[in-house]
Amino acid sequence: MNYETLIWQMADGVVEITMNRPNNANALNAQMADELFEAACRCEAEGARAIIITGAGKMFNAGGDLAEFSAATNKPAHVTRMAAMLHSALARFAHQNAPVITAVNGAAGGGGFSLALAGDIILASEKAKFVSAYTASGLTPDGSSTYFLAKYVGLLRAKELMLTNRVLTAAEAQDWGLVTRVVAPEDLLNEARALAAQFANGPTQAYGGVKRLLDSAYTASLESQMDKETRSIAAMMRTHDGPHGIDSFLAKQKPVFKGE
Repeated sequence: MNYETLIWQMADGVVEITMNRPNNANALNAQMADELFEAACRCEAEGARAIIITGAGKMFNAGGDLAEFSAATNKPAHVTRMAAMLHSALARFAHQNAPVITAVNGAAGGGGFSLALAGDIILASEKAKFVSAYTASGLTPDGSSTYFLAKYVGLLRAKELMLTNRVLTAAEAQDWGLVTRVVAPEDLLNEARALAAQFANGPTQAYGGVKRLLDSAYTASLESQMDKETRSIAAMMRTHDGPHGIDSFLAKQKPVFKGE
């Protein structure tokens, strides 16, 4: 597929998706929402074992393209369809086995803030800034941030960020538990690629199992969560990588995982 708003690269099991509207702060428009959904489906179909999402230019993503929203003849219908496509994309990324790394190279606001939070690993440049921004335009959040934010920072801090639009620096975001690691701007993509390469050579099915188990960490009862753990670890014994990993450990050899 020829993308208008994204750059797609895939090599050695690693997919790199770059939001590519630098002259518009990489703002999310309807086309980008559609293309993110297609890219998420393509990652799964083509067997991605790790995924990096980042932005072109100086910004990660400034949020929704408000000019497009304003120009829409039927604004509720336009926003409904666009949010539905974005949410479908984020769900596809979340539910596939490949770990998703968001490499936040600059400001992440509104929908970009939500996209950043949707990563399994969130790496931030020292120049990155984070702001919810929705209520500044009279809007409520989308893009999964109301699902993730309170889990990361607690309910009171989530309310503060979303009601006051407080801007967090990368260092503050890390202190609040919003970012996995902060790195120098020139090192951001190298760090993301090194981590993605590590994931791409790992037990992909097990990574997916971890993602699914942690997804219910705040909602399932103890017994329910432990039952899910039992089912998941047993399922790993039906993969190539589970028994191979055990045999390699016992033989004191480095495992060669296939992601299967």
